Amino acid sequence: MKVEQICVLGGTGFVGRHLVAHLANAGQQVSVLTRRRERHRENLVLPNVRIVESSLRDAEALVEHFKGMDAVVFLPGILNESGGQRFREVHVELPRRVSDACVKARVKRVLHMSALNADAANGPSAYLRSKGEGEDVMHLAAGAQIAVTSFRPSVIFGPDDSLYNRFAGLLKLSPVLPLACAGARFAPVFVGDVVEAFSRALTLEQSFGKRLELCGPDIYTLEEIVRYTARHLGLRRLVLPLTAGPSRLMAGLLQFAPGKPMTPDNFLSMKVDSVCRENGFELLAIQPRSVDSVMPAHLSGRARSGRNMEYRRSAGRR
Repeated sequence: MKVEQICVLGGTGFVGRHLVAHLANAGQQVSVLTRRRERHRENLVLPNVRIVESSLRDAEALVEHFKGMDAVVFLPGILNESGGQRFREVHVELPRRVSDACVKARVKRVLHMSALNADAANGPSAYLRSKGEGEDVMHLAAGAQIAVTSFRPSVIFGPDDSLYNRFAGLLKLSPVLPLACAGARFAPVFVGDVVEAFSRALTLEQSFGKRLELCGPDIYTLEEIVRYTARHLGLRRLVLPLTAGPSRLMAGLLQFAPGKPMTPDNFLSMKVDSVCRENGFELLAIQPRSVDSVMPAHLSGRARSGRNMEYRRSAGRR
C-alpha cells in the first residue's frame, strides 16, 4: 500500500505535533484539520504541511477533506469531561462520524489512537469504556473496505509531556506532596516511539485490523514516577502516598480545581495497571526507549533554568 497523502485529526496536540513533523519530514503530504488555524502557525513552517480550518462536527466537510487521502489518522481524546466536551462525543460519536466519512471518501487506511485497557463492556471508568467503544466503532464501521489499526499506549512521556512536567510543577510548589493512587502502575512510553509506531504501521499489512498495545521497557508506580522527577530536579520532597479511601476523596475535591488535576473517573481508570499484556512494538520491530534515556537531561535542564530564574530575581531585589 502506497501512502503519500495523509489527513491528521488532532494534529495540534501533544502526540499530533510530533507525528505531523515526523510524517512531513519523511516527505509525506500532511493535512491537519483544526478549528482555529491561526493558533497553530508554527506548523506552517514545516515542509509538506497544510493547516485546514474545519469543524469535526461537520460530516459533509469531513468527506470533502478526506477525498484523495491515502490515510486518515485519528488522535482526538480527552482525559476529563468539561464544558461541552463529553467522552461519548469525542471518543465514540466522532470516530463514528469519521469512519462514515472515510467510507464515503474511499479512504483505504485509518490509524486510531485509543488507550491501554480500553474496553467498552468492562472498562472500570467512563473514559476507558468510551475509548473501547470508539475502537469498536472504528473497526466495525470500516468493515472490509478500510484497513484500521488502533493503538493502545500506556502513559506517554517526552520533554513536552503533561506527566513528568505536571509533577515537576507541583513539586516546586510545596515541600510536601500528598499523592493519590500512589501504587498505580504504568509502563511509560516515549512519544517518539509512539510516532514511529504510527508511521511504520501505515504500510505494514501485519498491523491491519489489529489493536496494538504500546509500552515502554520499564514499569513504575505513580509514586516512583514522582520521586524520580523530584530526584532529577534536585528537590528534596516529602511524598505522602494515600490509600484508596483518601485517594478517592482527593479525586472528588481536585475535580473542582482549575484544570481538573484529578477526577473520580481518573481514580477509577488507575485501579487497573497500565501495563501491556503483549507489546505491539515487537510486531513493528521497534525497540522502545526508556525514561532514563530521555527525561533526566530534560528535568535537569528545568532545574537549572529554575535556579537561574531565582538568581535573577534575587539579584534584582538587591
